[in-house]
Amino acid sequence: MHTKLQELTDKIYNEGVQKANKEAEAILDKAKKEAEDIIAKAKADAEKTIKEAEKKAEELKHNMQAEMKLASTQAITALKQQVSGLITLDVVEPSMKEVFSDKKYVEKIILDVVKGWTKNGNFDLSVILPEKDKKEFEKFFKNSLATELNKGVEVKFDSEIEGGFKVGPKDGSYIISFTEEDFNNFFKAYLRPKTVELLFEKK
Repeated sequence: MHTKLQELTDKIYNEGVQKANKEAEAILDKAKKEAEDIIAKAKADAEKTIKEAEKKAEELKHNMQAEMKLASTQAITALKQQVSGLITLDVVEPSMKEVFSDKKYVEKIILDVVKGWTKNGNFDLSVILPEKDKKEFEKFFKNSLATELNKGVEVKFDSEIEGGFKVGPKDGSYIISFTEEDFNNFFKAYLRPKTVELLFEKK
C-alpha cells in the first residue's frame, strides 16, 4: 500500500514538474520572442531616425551652400557696382561740371531751345535757371531774348538747380530738364554697365 502511494506521489510530482518545465519553456520562448521583436523594432526605429537625421543634415547643407552662393554672388555684384560707380562718378561728374560751367555753351543751348519753342508763335514757355547765376542769366535774356520775354516767355530761378536749366509750359504740366544732375544720372546709367563689362569681363 505504501509502495503504491509512493508511486502515485512520484507520478503526480513528475507530471507536475514536466508541466511546470513546459510552461516555463513556453514563457521563456515567448519572452525571448518579445525581446527579439522589441530589439528589432528599436533597431528599425534607430535606423529610421538616423536616415531622417542624415536627410535633414543634407538638406541643411544644401540650403546653406545655396544661401552662401547667393550671398557671395550678391556681394560680388554689389562690389562691382560700387567700383564701377566710383569710376563712372570720377569720369562723368567732372566732365559734366566742366560742360555746365561753360556759361556761353549753356546760353547757346538755351537760345536754341527758346527759339525752337517760339518759332511757331507759341510763347507759353517757362525757363527755370540756377539761382546762383541769376544776374548773369537775366543779363543774357535781356540782351539775347528780349523779344521773346516781351511776348510772354517767363524766366524763373531755382536754388536747387546747380547747373543747366529746365523748360516747360507756364502751367507746369510738364518739364523738360537739361540740368547738370540729369545729365550726370543719364551718363552714369549709360556708362555703369559698360564699366562693369570692361572691368570684370570674363577672360
